[in-house]
Amino acid sequence: PICLDFFTDPVILDCGHNFCRSCISQCWEKKEINSCPECREEFPERNLRINRALANLAEKTRKLNLNRKEKASKLHCEEHQEELKLFCETDRKLICVNCAGSREHREHHFLPIKEAAEIYKDQLKSSFDSLTVKKSEFLETKLKQKGKISEVREQSSSLQTHITSEFSKMHQILTEKEQRLLRDLREEEDRILEPMEKNLREIQENLNSIEEKLSKFQKQMEQKDELIFLKVREYIA
Repeated sequence: PICLDFFTDPVILDCGHNFCRSCISQCWEKKEINSCPECREEFPERNLRINRALANLAEKTRKLNLNRKEKASKLHCEEHQEELKLFCETDRKLICVNCAGSREHREHHFLPIKEAAEIYKDQLKSSFDSLTVKKSEFLETKLKQKGKISEVREQSSSLQTHITSEFSKMHQILTEKEQRLLRDLREEEDRILEPMEKNLREIQENLNSIEEKLSKFQKQMEQKDELIFLKVREYIA
């Protein structure tokens, strides 16, 4: 941009170059010619189109720069505007020399920032090493536990296979025994029923014979003619 700062309300000219709206407007008012300060191309009309993509980028860059400035300002005491050189172990915060002599930090224990950083680095390293050892122990325990779980699952799977196999054999044995018992039962049934059915047939034959005779006797009794009656009786006898 003409102002050598971050773009503010950036616009794009017909030639493709970008400028702050206020910068290009002031430039054109001074020259009274609508030309691009970059390539010198002249335009019959002031056609300023908003460049939203560049505006968003400029805004993000501006915020990033402000964050950096804020971080830089934090290296100085907000109260005394002095450089932070000490670390108050009591309050666990950075302070300046003036803060160290104030009533707020009276009888507090201070350390130079570098020394405090080294101490806390050592403490952090000690904690890191301790956690690393713990991590190794937990990883080893985890591995053993996974091994035990795998062993239990293998044993369970083996037992399931064995149980299924044994019950399959038992089922086969029971099925064979069932078939054998049913066969024996049918044979015993036939053995018992055969004479009974034979007797039943004989009874039926006798019944048939009796029925036949009864029918003849019935006809004879219905005969009115004595001569025929006696002849029929003779025949039946």
